[in-house]
Amino acid sequence: MRLTIDTDRQLVTCETTNDDVARTLPLYSTEAFELLSQEWLKVAWERRYSYTFTWLGRPIIQLPEDIIRTQEVIYALKPDVIIETGVAHGGSLIFYASICQLLGRGRVIGVDVLVKPANREAIASHPLAPFITLIEGDSTAPRTVAEVSALAAGGRTVLVLLDSCHTKEHVRRELEAYSPLVTPGSYLVATDGIMKDLSSVPRGQAEWTWDNPTAAAAEFVRDHPDFRLESPAWLFNESELKTPITHWPGAWVRRVA
Repeated sequence: MRLTIDTDRQLVTCETTNDDVARTLPLYSTEAFELLSQEWLKVAWERRYSYTFTWLGRPIIQLPEDIIRTQEVIYALKPDVIIETGVAHGGSLIFYASICQLLGRGRVIGVDVLVKPANREAIASHPLAPFITLIEGDSTAPRTVAEVSALAAGGRTVLVLLDSCHTKEHVRRELEAYSPLVTPGSYLVATDGIMKDLSSVPRGQAEWTWDNPTAAAAEFVRDHPDFRLESPAWLFNESELKTPITHWPGAWVRRVA
């Protein structure tokens, strides 16, 4: 695809190998914004843009829009338990815990195959540590799932976010393992499906076109009628925009029964 941005004429021209005629859009239109944003996401991912943020002192490594949309979901659901696979530096756990503190309810469970000692110490010494429980182990191992299930027992509303290994096979196993914990109306979130659009960028891999969390979520929903792909509604929108600018396309799996 070739994109041409003409700021003098305020136009964007898009040409693809499959199009006989180039498509020209007003630069300041919704369509142009969405088109340019998709390309911006690729460049930003390659330049590690999401590796430039912290939340209350801990690196969070998430796209800001995804952070804000998740906050909207947590505020609407007010979950008793938030489970996240994949801990990294702990920024996401601190983010969830900060909302739990503000809401006056909820606790956070973080799961990772290996929590580095420096990160464990930083999380344990954080003011929000009382809201967080860390579990070290393979997120899909029966022993790990049993431990998480025991900690989540009794939660009237449980939200699960999957952010560990992002291969299709692993995410599919996580979806199967943690879906029983998700309460009706809540979500099971298969993050970072943007991989499917990154196969051609310098740090990308060719197999990502099919080996990604979005594909795992689509297969899971196909086989589980009590879940469906359903992105959360925007709680406020005084624009003409309708499409998220996200690292998590096709991620939000909602339990409906």
